[in-house]
Amino acid sequence: MIYFRNVSVAFDNVPVLDGVSLHIGPGEFVCLVGQSGMGKTTLLRLIYFDLIPDRGEVLVHETASSSIRKKDVPLIRRKLGVVFQDFKLLDDRNVFENVAIALRVTGTPAGEIDKRVLRVLADVGLSHKRSSMPGNLSGGEQQRVVIARSIVNNPVVLLADEPTGNLDTETSGEILQLLRDINEGGTAVVLASHNEEIVRKSGGRVLRLHEGKLTEGPGG
Repeated sequence: MIYFRNVSVAFDNVPVLDGVSLHIGPGEFVCLVGQSGMGKTTLLRLIYFDLIPDRGEVLVHETASSSIRKKDVPLIRRKLGVVFQDFKLLDDRNVFENVAIALRVTGTPAGEIDKRVLRVLADVGLSHKRSSMPGNLSGGEQQRVVIARSIVNNPVVLLADEPTGNLDTETSGEILQLLRDINEGGTAVVLASHNEEIVRKSGGRVLRLHEGKLTEGPGG
């Protein structure tokens, strides 16, 4: 489903990824581990085609970085869900609308939007908060909204970039369990984290980034 073939990326002539190759199959739970600045976010950006590699090739769901057209990027992104550490919620829209926007931009009929948004809000335990504004939610609740938005299109893979980085230990555990539940439903999950405890508790396959190189290693 996701392939990296000898992928290299540099910023300002400084290598970030150096000859990285990997394969992530359907339904896997993969933890991408490394300290800040080691290329975790860069690798995720390559998966959702926010970056194109300097060398090598990325294939995602049969779409190749070497041949993808700019107009096709939104289409492949509809098959992916992305969870950001800093939430990226719209402060002027309530919880329901923050999730619904992912469907509105694809022209989903209104009745289908209502049904799907209410379903995913129930899945993440936020049905009772659907009319709340983001500023009135806790950090954990905001992250749950982000996760609901990322899965409302039924993605084949969910990319989570440090989703517990700004949360306390208890809330981090709840978010991890939610990601595991999503994975058990058949969605592949790629979790980027520097938190070894989260990685160990995930039970997922572990890929480690260090100085541009990727290795497979134990979970903490």
